[in-house]
Amino acid sequence: MSRPYRIGQIVPSSNTTMETEIPAMLRAREAIRPERFTFHSSRMRMHKVTPAELQAMNREGLRCAAELADARMDVISTACLVAIMAMGPGYHRQTENELGEIARANHCLAPVMTSAGALIDGLHRLGARKISLMAPYMRPLTDKVVAYIENEGIEVVDAMSFEIPDNLDVGRRDPMQLIEDVKRLDTRGVDAVVLSACVQMPSLPALQVVQDTMEIPVVSTAACTVWRMLEHLGLEPVTSGAGALLSAR
Repeated sequence: MSRPYRIGQIVPSSNTTMETEIPAMLRAREAIRPERFTFHSSRMRMHKVTPAELQAMNREGLRCAAELADARMDVISTACLVAIMAMGPGYHRQTENELGEIARANHCLAPVMTSAGALIDGLHRLGARKISLMAPYMRPLTDKVVAYIENEGIEVVDAMSFEIPDNLDVGRRDPMQLIEDVKRLDTRGVDAVVLSACVQMPSLPALQVVQDTMEIPVVSTAACTVWRMLEHLGLEPVTSGAGALLSAR
């Protein structure tokens, strides 16, 4: 491919993290691999992370997929994990199918994925059967995320919930705080740690720092999203400074 790969994201209107962390990981990859990327997004209205707002936001996803299809993306991904997982077991597959149909109807052949599905797929790629995770959601939503992951055959040993209802506040949380937070997480006997089970809670600056202190893989939903994007594009799923899943090793 002579032109850059076009990365399309369907983003909650209050999300400020995926349009920074996804490009940062792929820009880091550009320093070690020849491929180049451009970044494009379409937004769905959402401010408070509540079931009602998440359901309303999901309905806007079809419009967003059509908009990104018009620009002929090379891959399209949703950028909200809890909006998918709060809808019930396996919902990411239904969403991917529905958004994919919209893309095809608008003459775009790009693979369509979800950050929720990317986390599940990334954990399976690591062979993780037991994990611990951290999330910013109110406890009832975190419990839905845990149930969703466990329905995919992965036991959640511990789930730390920071209970931040406002999505803008989630995006303002200091990612380096996770370095101390993870010390309170029960990681005994787990196969992987999910430093951020939310694509709005920043984690990339802390991801490799925490990885370097642990003998088990450390991932984030954003890192899993980049890994899955690269897999869909047929590119080597590596970058630097983004945890075990994207390590060249």
